[in-house]
Amino acid sequence: MTLPELTREELTRYGRHLVLPDVGVDGQRRLKAARVLCVGAGGLGSPVTMYLAAAGVGTLGLVDFDTVDSSNLQRQILHATADVGRPKVESARDRLTALNPNVVIELHHTTLTSANALDLVARYDVVVDGADNFPTRYLVNDACVLTGRPNAYGAIFRFEGQASVFATKDGPCYRCLFPDPPPPGLVPSCAEAGVFGVLPGLVGTIQATETLKLIMGLGETLAGRLVVYDALRMTFRELKLRKDPECPVCGTHPTVRALIDYDAFCGRTPQAHEPPTVNGDLDFNISVDDLKARMDRGEQPLLLDVREYVEHQIVALPGALLIPMGELAARQQELDPDGEIVVYCHHGIRSANVTAFLRHNGFSHARNLQGGIDRWALRIDPTVARY
Repeated sequence: MTLPELTREELTRYGRHLVLPDVGVDGQRRLKAARVLCVGAGGLGSPVTMYLAAAGVGTLGLVDFDTVDSSNLQRQILHATADVGRPKVESARDRLTALNPNVVIELHHTTLTSANALDLVARYDVVVDGADNFPTRYLVNDACVLTGRPNAYGAIFRFEGQASVFATKDGPCYRCLFPDPPPPGLVPSCAEAGVFGVLPGLVGTIQATETLKLIMGLGETLAGRLVVYDALRMTFRELKLRKDPECPVCGTHPTVRALIDYDAFCGRTPQAHEPPTVNGDLDFNISVDDLKARMDRGEQPLLLDVREYVEHQIVALPGALLIPMGELAARQQELDPDGEIVVYCHHGIRSANVTAFLRHNGFSHARNLQGGIDRWALRIDPTVARY
């Protein structure tokens, strides 16, 4: 491949790179020729894309379907207060172009799916996984293995993060480390569990570092290694990873030769904020509108809040009983098995699992509040704080 020449402005802009013996003019030209796809323009995508743009990666592709919300601004430094309500890819494009107008920004304002992933991934040299859910992580992994593209992986949860490089020629893939996804509802999302604001900055910077090394062929990448970071203790641990010869995607005799239904694989419903009915029971869920109408008529079912204590302190429905999901099995005797119970959480995911548990244990009148307290704030009472 013929590498593009650097302009006079670029020679000045990247001067501190050019004097590095391991980078030099040729390394910077490789960066200019490179195409990198970042899946997600949120917490991890923010530092990744900003550092890649600043470093002079020639083309950055951004995949994200979401819009900027004020709750993003605590950690997603690509976006500003004025961007609330805008598509994240558009907000990101403006920020990255202001940082380095030499970089071409390609926008994919869509959800990454089994239908479009192979085509998108194949257009780029390196893929950065900034996803925040398991179906997308498995999808990115499989698409990278099938197209032969390295995957600069990162993940964050509360105060911990991890990073690696998957799907290189001789290295392991994400499925070698995690053959099976966790059961649905076991691992809460960032919206439910929270995330330390600076954490994606550090993990995303590691991902950007690995991406630059992959492009320029520098040093030793994290292929075959997983770095685990604990922000509270300020410690890094390194775990050695091996390529699994029995891996269904990258193993000796792969059985996954095409992309699959990753929501089904991970046991997740396509609309994560709309928990399904259970065993065909149409009375499993109750909408916020129906609950409000009943309360206006003077009916008062027990409102059971299954969020964490810190979430309850932020905001709660009046008169709600707080029993965090993790304590419910030991405290279910506090509930009346013959009484009507409306279970709620932040978005209706944890509460759906709790409602199913309660019904299995004899609480036949337990119902799940669809959309949780967040939908109550949106549809019923705008004075209720959102987080």
